[in-house]
Amino acid sequence: MKFLYKSSHIKPDLLFLLRAFIHLMALQSLFRGILLWRNSELGTAIPSNEIVQSFFVGMRFDLIMTAYVMIPLVLTLLHPAGIRKKWATIWLTFVAVVFTFFAIVELDFYHEFHVRLNSLAFQYIKEDTGTVLSMIWYGFPVVRYLLLVAVISSLFYFTLSRSHKGVTEQAERASSYAIRLGIFCLVAASTVLAGRGTLRQGPPLRWGDAFHSEYLFANHLALNGSFTLTKAFISEFKYDKQKQWLKKMPKAEAVDVTRKLLFTEKDSLIKGDHSPIYRTYHAGEGVSLSTKPLNVVMILMESFSAEFVGSLGHKGDITPEFDKLREEGLLFKNFFSNGTHTHQGMFASMACFPNLPGFSYLMQQPEGDTKFAGVLKFLGDRNYQSLYVYNGDFAWDNQRGFFGGQGMQRFIGRNDFINPKFSDPTWGVSDEDMFNRSAEELAKIPEDTPFFALLQSLSNHTPYALPDPLPVEQVTGFSELNEHLTAMRYSDWALGEFFKKAKQSKYYDNTVFLVLGDHGFGTSHQLTGIDLLRFHVPLLVIGPNVVSTHGSTSLTVGSQVDLAPTIAGLTGGDAAHGCWGRDLMDVKDKGFAVIKPSGSDSTTAFIDGNKVLVKQPRLDEKLYSYSFEKKSTATLISDATHEKDSKHKLNAFIQLSMDSLLHGKAGYK
Repeated sequence: MKFLYKSSHIKPDLLFLLRAFIHLMALQSLFRGILLWRNSELGTAIPSNEIVQSFFVGMRFDLIMTAYVMIPLVLTLLHPAGIRKKWATIWLTFVAVVFTFFAIVELDFYHEFHVRLNSLAFQYIKEDTGTVLSMIWYGFPVVRYLLLVAVISSLFYFTLSRSHKGVTEQAERASSYAIRLGIFCLVAASTVLAGRGTLRQGPPLRWGDAFHSEYLFANHLALNGSFTLTKAFISEFKYDKQKQWLKKMPKAEAVDVTRKLLFTEKDSLIKGDHSPIYRTYHAGEGVSLSTKPLNVVMILMESFSAEFVGSLGHKGDITPEFDKLREEGLLFKNFFSNGTHTHQGMFASMACFPNLPGFSYLMQQPEGDTKFAGVLKFLGDRNYQSLYVYNGDFAWDNQRGFFGGQGMQRFIGRNDFINPKFSDPTWGVSDEDMFNRSAEELAKIPEDTPFFALLQSLSNHTPYALPDPLPVEQVTGFSELNEHLTAMRYSDWALGEFFKKAKQSKYYDNTVFLVLGDHGFGTSHQLTGIDLLRFHVPLLVIGPNVVSTHGSTSLTVGSQVDLAPTIAGLTGGDAAHGCWGRDLMDVKDKGFAVIKPSGSDSTTAFIDGNKVLVKQPRLDEKLYSYSFEKKSTATLISDATHEKDSKHKLNAFIQLSMDSLLHGKAGYK
């Protein structure tokens, strides 16, 4: 065979590949170190040997990404003239820019969400571009980060280009093409092996292999952000939503187990309907002191983490107004959000359907286009007027489209506020404006018209744009959380101002209020393998006869899918619904909750009583005992019977809810 070029010496090519390999591996280890520095408060309690192990485990994930990006260079070994160092350096520098960009983005992404880069990034990209860019520009040091990307990428280019500068390939003795071909086969085989990340037979290295420690951050540190983002991108197109969960057990068994979880003696199945849990809840009289239907106001507080609520035992005076209101109502201490973003919080609260693996954004997915039998359904059957007041734009998360399709009648968003006291360019008006408008609108509703209102706050969200001057003191003493908690204190103040106005209205004495967080947020204290504090939120129920009938404190475990049945119980009468929860006022056991993080993370957990079973994909389940008294703690325990029972219930619950969703049976005819 004749070639256009004489075969060059193979040695300079191999040396270049080796240098490129070392540079890329060192670059990714550097990023891991920067991530550790950025989240140093999470690593203080982790033994140093486990941090070191995270770096070594992480090198296997780095190796995979390095192998992927070096494939074009390895293929050029087949060319008789070998690797063109100039063009190869440009390619590798481009790779370094991409790796560096994602690594810098991930610094605050992980700090905020406590997950490595995943499908959440794609979800934000899909949303309103202007809002997302505004949030990034005003919430993060964009210019500094871009400069850092430029500096690191430039250093990578200069060190790599200098490492092969001066090599005179033409002076080298030429290698035969047979030798080049043989070496190519060896290098290609090594690249394929490196791309697997493991020497074991069977599947290649997976993200679950990073979980070597009992400390969640140590496990996350071992991952590679570019790796997790690539996997999330692939799963967006090939994720088999049925494969993971739909064959855990016979469907009849899943139905039986789930009904035992959800149905009480007051529930009766509506036979003949296509939904396996669509039922009538016979609540009785409810809590109203009059013959008039009870009004309902649900207040969904942005990022209102239970970890910083004073009446739940936490210091800092972050929520003085909520703590005052707590004296007037029933406080649920073991209440959880179903997800870790507002999308899942509002969806679960209103549609009473759980957050499922592969379906974290149902309000925007085709499967979410159904009539969910939640609170809007049964209150609509009773001719309740409905109102949704929000600081921002209802186009975000497809709120107007989804909730309008569910029966919400009126929407008041950022474009409906005239001369607000404060408005930021990212999200909209302040919580003070939102609550003031809510008080005005509710006071206008005729006394003989029962109503349901959803009020959703937003100021306690990045970039934490707040009025100046603030009506509250800024929070100090919480390090990097000071700004976040100042926004939380401001939201709490606005909540208090709303209740001052509401108490002067005619509707107040015949209205029940449910005040809760849409989700928590990441702190330096990560409990269990699902980061439990990101889900722990308060639920406060205030209304006529609530405390005298049900007491002032409840330890019953619940989640946002329980809100609609609870409202059914409070308002009394019969309510037809298809909720994946129960009336928390009527639960005779310790209660339960099924939770899942937002995005492509398929970790799930089953909580009942003071125990939580955490199930991570392709890893053994772990059972913990948790407590929120005085100090939030979680301890890994061994209880084979309880673990088996919780796993069975979790599998049945998710299998049946997912089966119902995929086959159009999650709602009602």
